[in-house]
Amino acid sequence: MTEPHLDQPLYVAKAQMFRSLSHPIRIRILELLVIGEMPVSALRDELGVEASSLSQHLNVLKQSGLVQSHRRANAVTYTITEDVVKDFLLVARRVLVATLGRSRSALEHLEAQS
Repeated sequence: MTEPHLDQPLYVAKAQMFRSLSHPIRIRILELLVIGEMPVSALRDELGVEASSLSQHLNVLKQSGLVQSHRRANAVTYTITEDVVKDFLLVARRVLVATLGRSRSALEHLEAQS
């Protein structure tokens, strides 16, 4: 995501942010980075992805403003930009648990009617 335009509606900016989170690898990167900063090599080892693929995912997250990088010795290290990213991931988990719980309840109700 590029710099948001001040005249664009908030829902458009939100949609752009959600698009930047639309890949499981990017979510996992954020989950790892909320624990603490990590060099690219450690992220690559943890995720088991090719360096070029990881670089693309990190670039999307960086462009969205969710992560930042800095050089430390010979390594590039990434960190989340805001502590609220952790809260965001926790809320997403709660929403997922709630929606899956409703789906399970609906399925159990349907099965009971059979």
